[in-house]
Amino acid sequence: KILGIENGIFFPVAGAAMSNKQATFFLSIGIPILYGYGLTETTATVCCYPFDNYTIGSIGTVLPDVQVRIGEDNEIQIKGKTVTQGYYQRPQETAEAFVDGWFRTGDMGKLEGETLYMTDRLKDLFKTSNGKYISPQAIEIALTADPYIEQVAVFGNNRNYVTAIISPSMPLLEKFAKENNIGYDRIEETFDNPLVQKLFEEKIAAMQADFASFEKVKKFRLIRRSFSIESGELTSTLKLKRAVIQQNYAALIEDMYR
Repeated sequence: KILGIENGIFFPVAGAAMSNKQATFFLSIGIPILYGYGLTETTATVCCYPFDNYTIGSIGTVLPDVQVRIGEDNEIQIKGKTVTQGYYQRPQETAEAFVDGWFRTGDMGKLEGETLYMTDRLKDLFKTSNGKYISPQAIEIALTADPYIEQVAVFGNNRNYVTAIISPSMPLLEKFAKENNIGYDRIEETFDNPLVQKLFEEKIAAMQADFASFEKVKKFRLIRRSFSIESGELTSTLKLKRAVIQQNYAALIEDMYR
């Protein structure tokens, strides 16, 4: 009531992926979220939850006068009056962004009737050395649903298993350390403590219970510093810059494959 949430008609949610667990929570306590999807090039919204008969797990119902199709490599492609005609004085980029008049979003998904689902960014999808395709964003969304895991970046391109760099919730970790008589003066030693390692192993296993074996994180490393815009590891909309993170933590990542 202090925030006045009970007075809201609806609450738009966009800009980053939301887990099914989070969507279920907000809707179950009566907060009418309208989870949606769109891009600058589409004048924002392409689809969003309707007020009724929404499907959790989707990114909503396609808006009137907007056309969506699934193209090659399961790419979400869009056409309509709200879609840009191109980039100003950038003919090459414009040509690459469209195919047969459809705007290429670079996002992967599926369309069931008028309900759209997004699975990952095309450029983020990677393939293990065993030939299995991995959607890192799906894994990251699942793991960050646990309060102990604030941020996570998943890796495994051309590797034989999936690994993760995890930025934990430091207040929760400190509380756990105190409750279990684990030293907290040297954080690196805390990270390596067997009880802390077991805690995160159990958290990861629980959050990935429904994933295929080849999608499950086999090794991880905890880091003290969060990913940030200032370090170049996040975009202005707080999305992971995976290549930058991989470069910044190259030694840790390589260590997980030894």
